Amino acid sequence: MIEKMKKLTFLVTQKEYDGFIAGLREQGVVHVQQLKQGQTSPALQKAIDTRLRYQQAIDYLDISLKAWGKASPVPSKGGVNCGNDSPSPLERAGERLLDYVEKLKADEVNIRHTIDEAEKNIQKLEPWGNFDWEAIQRLQQESGMQVYFYACNTKSFQADWAEKYFATTIDEHNKRIYFLAFSAEEPDIKAERLELPDGSLAQYQQEAADARKALQKNHDMTCQIAREQREALVEGMKQAQGEIQLREVELSDESIADGAVRLMVGWTLADKADELAKWLDDRRICYELENPAYEDDVPVKITNGSYTRLFEPILRMYSLPNYRDIDPSVFFAPFFMLFFGLCLGDGGYGLLVLLGGIFLALKGGNDDMKSYGRLGIWLGLATTVCGLLTGTVFGIDLTKQDWAFLAPVKPYFLNDNGVGLLFGYSPMMVISVIIGLIQVLLGMVLKGCKAWKNFGFGYAIGTFSWVVALLSAIALFGLPACGVALPIGLVYALYGIIGVSVIGIFLYNNPGAYKNPILGPLLNIGGGVWATYGMATGLLGDLLSYIRLFALGLTGGVLGGVFNALAYDMTSSLPWAIRWLPMVLILLFGHGITFALSMISAFVHPMRLTFVEFFKNADFSGGGKEYTPFRVVKS
Repeated sequence: MIEKMKKLTFLVTQKEYDGFIAGLREQGVVHVQQLKQGQTSPALQKAIDTRLRYQQAIDYLDISLKAWGKASPVPSKGGVNCGNDSPSPLERAGERLLDYVEKLKADEVNIRHTIDEAEKNIQKLEPWGNFDWEAIQRLQQESGMQVYFYACNTKSFQADWAEKYFATTIDEHNKRIYFLAFSAEEPDIKAERLELPDGSLAQYQQEAADARKALQKNHDMTCQIAREQREALVEGMKQAQGEIQLREVELSDESIADGAVRLMVGWTLADKADELAKWLDDRRICYELENPAYEDDVPVKITNGSYTRLFEPILRMYSLPNYRDIDPSVFFAPFFMLFFGLCLGDGGYGLLVLLGGIFLALKGGNDDMKSYGRLGIWLGLATTVCGLLTGTVFGIDLTKQDWAFLAPVKPYFLNDNGVGLLFGYSPMMVISVIIGLIQVLLGMVLKGCKAWKNFGFGYAIGTFSWVVALLSAIALFGLPACGVALPIGLVYALYGIIGVSVIGIFLYNNPGAYKNPILGPLLNIGGGVWATYGMATGLLGDLLSYIRLFALGLTGGVLGGVFNALAYDMTSSLPWAIRWLPMVLILLFGHGITFALSMISAFVHPMRLTFVEFFKNADFSGGGKEYTPFRVVKS
């Protein structure tokens, strides 16, 4: 349900502005409208940057704790000892703790760079051993020759290099020879000449070891802060968010009367309006409280029950409703649950979803995960019921099993082997189209209600006429096709209702056109013809889209059955002592793939039917902006 809003227009003098803003923030019920779009200020930009720094620091702590927390020692109860740079307890909620975490992050990057450089140098020096560069330099001075370092493939080494340049093999590793050459000038050796680091192998090994110790110390400190002081950073981020909100509000007014008065526009919930008006009156603030005009960009707050609220994330994937829409959550929620169950279509898979939902609802780490768990419970229940009704459990067609306890219910399974064909088609195909027709008609009713809400009942007559005409035609022609004989009086009544509906469709689909008494009837008749063409082509396409519910459910069951057959047939020649293992592996692999693919389809296609067919017929516009009142950010 979309909550009712009231529009507030304030006139505040420059003198009372600061006190008014502080009081308005304490009230926490007014969504301030941005009158100057795209405006910014140094203070706003600083607040945005500060919030980003806090968010990055928190993310760094979370990642660090996840990566190293188990290996890190349990923190002491005395708090984090950060040395001279350690923030005091009174400062930890401020930017000093933030600076310290950023320093730890930067230090980690530098330490890792040091380790990488040391390891590269170690890799270059390992074939040569732990030699002394000073000894090499003395040798060069005494002999008058330069020392050159080379490496080549074992097969490429030439014996005459030893005669010409005193080539001496130092190491041979992975079919490569590392050797020295001595010459007064650069030797003519067809091998890779190596440039070695200036330090010794022992020096770089010690450097790497020291860096790893420093990295471990950095990790321990980071994990300890993550355990003990993460909430202080969260509090700092909330304060930064509150500062952003304050600075945005300061940019959301217009100066009038040469800057002496400021004009502000805001929105509040209708049930909070009286209390807010009393607060404004007590402070002698000049304001106007009124209902929103149709053209106003009104923020939206939706409030639903515990069941419908579970489906709000799905609605938000499309868009929030705008203030003139009818909140579709309560109307599409049961359909989405049913569509999910039909698309997944297997009672065994539904049981897995149900158990997973129960686990998340009980053990979820936060409220969002628990909410998703409760949604999973509903979706799992729907899938289990749909799978049992269609007679499919883990790919097993229950109508084909010779289990005695199934004998009484086999004729009632909604598949070809159960109730049999309906009108020559698979029963689930027919049921899918019927469900689609119900949802489409519900969408049309909502479209009419939306027009009634926004413009008056006259603008809903055309849409309601279509609904009445379609329902009457279904009763008039559909019931006899199902073998139901209609009394002649009821037949005439239905024809009469259809005739009246045709009048509404062709003569009252656009009441506003009758402002012109000559063109009005012609425009309405033309609009009725166009609506009839759209209904004749669009309704059929919309209903056929719902056949995917039957097709996807059938596909999942067939794939599951195929893997069951593979597991049985491919292992039939093996003794049971070893047969069970390949059977289990084939079943786990096959049903794992089928379950994953079916889960994707069970989310995607119900969303498509909701976002396209239902929202189109319900005239759902979306594009709503969420109601975010200006308030003090609390922990």
